[in-house]
Amino acid sequence: MPDDWKIGVVDDIIELFDAQRIPLSSNQRENMEKIYPYYGATSLMDYVDNYIFDGKYLLLGEDGTVIDDKGFPILQYVWGKFWVNNHAHILQGKNGFNVESLYLFFKNKNIKGIVTGAVQPKINQANLRALPATIPSKTIMDKFNYTIKPLFDLIRKNREENIRLSAIRDTLLPKLMKGEIDVSNVDISALTSTDKLSFRCRSPPKKYLIDFPKYLFLIRQIVEFSFGHL
Repeated sequence: MPDDWKIGVVDDIIELFDAQRIPLSSNQRENMEKIYPYYGATSLMDYVDNYIFDGKYLLLGEDGTVIDDKGFPILQYVWGKFWVNNHAHILQGKNGFNVESLYLFFKNKNIKGIVTGAVQPKINQANLRALPATIPSKTIMDKFNYTIKPLFDLIRKNREENIRLSAIRDTLLPKLMKGEIDVSNVDISALTSTDKLSFRCRSPPKKYLIDFPKYLFLIRQIVEFSFGHL
């Protein structure tokens, strides 16, 4: 291990916001206007009319289904204004780790050994904080965070676009099925297989160049995450 890296614990690289969590029962949510996402331990559960968080956060399941069949944690990468119940740990990074690099850290960290409870699996705060962690130097983390940033930017952009398109579909499809929209004169010939999407990648400054193959397995995790949530 490089001299400027160190062995620490997860508590050295996370900020926990569990104290701000507020659970809402289904009865409480029933009559709320559906505006802001309401997250549970493993997924989006509902929408509510207010929020308690605003920004980018990592949600890690606290109880219930907390790991997959290989022992890796159930994670949710979330951003914007949202509400979280009391079944997910709410994290941000520190000491060189941001939310995105923290996501990749846990995505590749088997945590089966810290799960307690035979009937109701649980990851408590004490066990989570004490989990061993290899902490790279700030220079390496800055380079790595710079490298992964455009990929996570694309993840957020794709998911937000999918939400927008889903809303349009849900609005238009019932009208189309009822014959309220006439599409008989729509010309679809312009939509051909020759249509192409392209993008341009700007070369990073020299100080942010890193040994990219060394991190290829992490990049693969990002791609799998992105396409898995489209």
